[in-house]
Amino acid sequence: MQIFSLREFAPPGDVTALRDEVRALIAAHEHRWAPEQRANPWFSFDPEFSRALGDAGFLGMTWPKQYGGHERHALERYVVIEELLANGAPSGLHWIADRQTGPLLVKYGTERIKAKYLPGMAAGEIYACIGLSEPNSGSDLASVRTFAEKTAEGWRVNGQKVWTSGAHKSHAALTLLRTEAGSERQAGLSQLMIDLDLPGVTIRPIIDMTGQHHFNEIFFEDVLVPLDALVGEEGRGWAQVTAELALERSGPERYLSSHMLLEALIDHAGPSPAPALAELIGRLTAEMWTLRQMSLATAAKLAAGEDPMVEAAIVKDLGNAYEQAMPRLVQAVVEDVDFADDTRLARLLKFILVQSPSYSLRGGTPEVLRGIIARGLGLR
Repeated sequence: MQIFSLREFAPPGDVTALRDEVRALIAAHEHRWAPEQRANPWFSFDPEFSRALGDAGFLGMTWPKQYGGHERHALERYVVIEELLANGAPSGLHWIADRQTGPLLVKYGTERIKAKYLPGMAAGEIYACIGLSEPNSGSDLASVRTFAEKTAEGWRVNGQKVWTSGAHKSHAALTLLRTEAGSERQAGLSQLMIDLDLPGVTIRPIIDMTGQHHFNEIFFEDVLVPLDALVGEEGRGWAQVTAELALERSGPERYLSSHMLLEALIDHAGPSPAPALAELIGRLTAEMWTLRQMSLATAAKLAAGEDPMVEAAIVKDLGNAYEQAMPRLVQAVVEDVDFADDTRLARLLKFILVQSPSYSLRGGTPEVLRGIIARGLGLR
């Protein structure tokens, strides 16, 4: 039976100085960010800020220098990400490319693919999304029907992806496709890096309950993709995707999406909060501290080359529960908040109450995560 073990989080270098650098960069840009933009910051967009992060060397931090990276330690990158999220810095444009598409291209991409995408990603100027989910499949990721046929001219792609975050802002999608006719489930799948301006690609918006546009549908109709757009081995797409998901599920975004609301609540409470308010602030802070230790330990395992798939699923499941409960708990305790007010607390609470139900959808539903945890513990 596997147990969640804590591991020391020990990034090299002067971590305090690194945090100060990131905070100074945020301070230079935050004057133009509305409270709603700072809530759930890894879904908010600011191209000027993404470019500034690239200029400062805070994107592609762990990638080889020959591809625009900076060859820094993975835990230094974690420190930067934590500062961005804790301070509500809009990071949605560069997020997917920096977190998982870029690292996968470094590991599996052809030289042409690396040279084409990685320097721009590290500069905060090329954005990527992930083509995984499909219609009528729920959370069953292995039920891929979008098909890529290998021809003399290239891969010919037909099918549809859905719930694709940021596709309307992205230049390319790392897409999971069925490349072996007649294969089923996890077999016969491959990943292709598909430019989203190719003929035959159509992107349609899915507007969420807050009126914002993050999710999309992508339609592929006889899209011709170069043969060397294949990322990794043909037919090994499932193993690559599941390894990629560990990067997606355990980061600080799993407990800091609603952090600006907690900060606004503390400011609202003042130095002498009512007992119920003080109790809630203490509870939320303690839960966040625990989640942070678990996330740091998982990051340390990833940095050491281990595959903490179960730990990552635990962090995401508990983190989603924490983030989704927070706005309801705040609403229940703060009696004098009026959603018609223009205060930071009122604006953040109104926004996050509506948006937070989606937190448990992105990156795997609780049912999927608990299945992974049960399998890891030998319970199924």
